[in-house]
Amino acid sequence: MNYIQKIARITLRSGAIAAILLFAISCDNGFEEMNINPNAYTEPVIENLFTYSIIRTAGTGTEDRNRVGIKHVSGLMQYMASLQTFWYGEKYLYHDQGGNFFETVYGIHLKELQQIFPVVEDDPDLVNHHAMARIWRVFVMHRATDVYGDVPYSEAAKGFLQGTFEPRYDQQSEIYADMLNELEEAALQLDPSKPSFGAADVIYGGDPVKWRTFAYSMMLRLGMRLTEVDQAMAQSWVQKAIAGGVMQSNEDIAFLEHVDGHQNTRNQDAWELQRESFPPSARGLAKVKVSKTLIDMLQSRNDPRLPFYVHLWDGTTDPELQKGLPNGQDDATISNVIPGWNNNMLLGYSEPNNKTIANMNSPTVFLSYSEVAFLLAEAALRGWHGGSAEEYFHDAITASMEATTLFPGGVVITPATIESYLAAQPLTGTTEEQMEKIHTQFYLAHFMWLDFFEAWSNWRRTDYPQLTPVNYPGNATGGVIPRRLRYPQSEAALNTENYEAAVANQGPDLMQTRIWWDVE
Repeated sequence: MNYIQKIARITLRSGAIAAILLFAISCDNGFEEMNINPNAYTEPVIENLFTYSIIRTAGTGTEDRNRVGIKHVSGLMQYMASLQTFWYGEKYLYHDQGGNFFETVYGIHLKELQQIFPVVEDDPDLVNHHAMARIWRVFVMHRATDVYGDVPYSEAAKGFLQGTFEPRYDQQSEIYADMLNELEEAALQLDPSKPSFGAADVIYGGDPVKWRTFAYSMMLRLGMRLTEVDQAMAQSWVQKAIAGGVMQSNEDIAFLEHVDGHQNTRNQDAWELQRESFPPSARGLAKVKVSKTLIDMLQSRNDPRLPFYVHLWDGTTDPELQKGLPNGQDDATISNVIPGWNNNMLLGYSEPNNKTIANMNSPTVFLSYSEVAFLLAEAALRGWHGGSAEEYFHDAITASMEATTLFPGGVVITPATIESYLAAQPLTGTTEEQMEKIHTQFYLAHFMWLDFFEAWSNWRRTDYPQLTPVNYPGNATGGVIPRRLRYPQSEAALNTENYEAAVANQGPDLMQTRIWWDVE
């Protein structure tokens, strides 16, 4: 409009022609208004985009939760066992479904979130929106890179905004450096005096102080991830996180509440478990059960979480009656391990408790205080942080047991029970023996959240707990527990050049190929 007016002032002398131009300009204004659909959004609604990303990151359904989180990761981590061969991860079998998490991260978890940044990054009044989106993007991206290694990062999810449909893969070392910097900058950026997402933030209700704590706690998680690949870098970031202020109690847990009834509100892990793995209609004869590895660990410690974690199909929670299924078996081979096997024996094997942790009203926990306390125990053991490693260790176990109150089912583990358990769990022995105790308890605590991804990442870093691999016929790793999942075949076909560059840098696109921070 200004350009037309300028031309009119310079070139037009006739009042009649000027009047015509003014008429044309006014018509143009009207057309602009007429072209706006009053019943549709024409600008991004950042609150909706933020809520959507959080809810979908908690679980979209079959693709990310069932096919990858449950059938792959829970099995290879020996939380679950199955007699079915399509539980690929449990038997280290390759299937392209392992790439579904990759596709879901970029196609769903990240896509809407990325649209927030152009709206908020240069607006001083939206500084909290920008900081919270940065922190959440780190959460989304750290799981992607921990599962696959080198992944699209700097050019990720920019197809809609910039037309980047074949993003390059960044090296994981560069991704981690940037994620840690993002957390540091975003934590300092948060300003309690400025507006935020408010109720659209379904984790912390828009509280900048809580988000700062979450950012530093994530920094602790990522910093500790680097202990085997770059100990100096790990120590620096761990100490920076602790100084910034990590979680102090269960009041700081980052979690999403769920209500059964709709895919946008229910717990998707519980839904997928009940839909296919442990359907009530199977009446205990489903060929998926809790693993013998997990049950044995809990029973040998007289762990009071056992009846909270598992039950028999008929609801029996008596700890002495719980039994785990051996990993790496099928309908034919199970009789070699359990003589006289018949399928009716499945009735005596444990399933996740669908009244508590596998209930569709259960929360999704993204990061817990118990995890933070376990990592603080390790930091103290390494001499990176003052205080008693054993006190942090016991705080972590206590926090895990007290967190049962977040779940439906009304289970409360009494203080006396917790104290008795802690007395039997001293943090003693060599440094390595203490590391094993810390991270075995880390593993036991993470079953509560059904957080198989983080348990797997922590196991790859520490090699604890000590798991006995299976060697199922035709497995893809030679009987080695997978160290990563393979990229989806769609990447090799549609983003060929960048896929091939990633493979050339990282190593063969195989499940036994180690990612950058997973040093042998």
